[in-house]
Amino acid sequence: MKILVVDDHPLIQQALAQSLPHLHGMVEVIAAVDREETLTALARHPDCALVLLDLTLPGAHGLDLLVQLRRDFPALPVVVLSATHDRATIDASMAAGAHGYIAKSADAQELLRAVRAVIAGRRPVTSDIAPRAAAVLRALAPGVLGLTARQADVLRLLAQGKPNKMICRDLNLSEGTVKVHVSAILKALNVHSRTQAVVEIVKRGASVESATRQ
Repeated sequence: MKILVVDDHPLIQQALAQSLPHLHGMVEVIAAVDREETLTALARHPDCALVLLDLTLPGAHGLDLLVQLRRDFPALPVVVLSATHDRATIDASMAAGAHGYIAKSADAQELLRAVRAVIAGRRPVTSDIAPRAAAVLRALAPGVLGLTARQADVLRLLAQGKPNKMICRDLNLSEGTVKVHVSAILKALNVHSRTQAVVEIVKRGASVESATRQ
């Protein structure tokens, strides 16, 4: 089975390339980073079984590529994979023909369950753990995570799904500085991606709550 992952973030591509083969042993993951590569990949792989599509791509505006794929490849299931998980965006995506909606902050098992559901003909929408991460961050002092106050600020925005450019704007920092902070955050949490960082925050929040109850 071939699955096309359309996302311009290399860490997302890497994470999915590692996760999706766990569906079963014969999954081939194909990568595309924009509209042109997506259409080229589908021309080369007409037997593609599923597309995982990020809505924010270079040269693609919102739902335009989703609408085009549903029009030109009506038999091909397209699932939105997005850092944005508000109800309006989910509803618009499903109305445009998406076969499911997966939050980028969903953990690997939830992502695989959602993909299996699509293959089985259902239309899943995963839960978004970002709000839970935000609640944990509000409850925990930065020092508990081994972060500086500024790194904690960056992590709070990262947990909201904001890209580096928006974090730069919100905190009035250069992109280089934000990248340094993000690297320090990943190292402090012993993870390798922004999504894993959000998942780890939720896990640590649960651990702290359990320890408190004891």
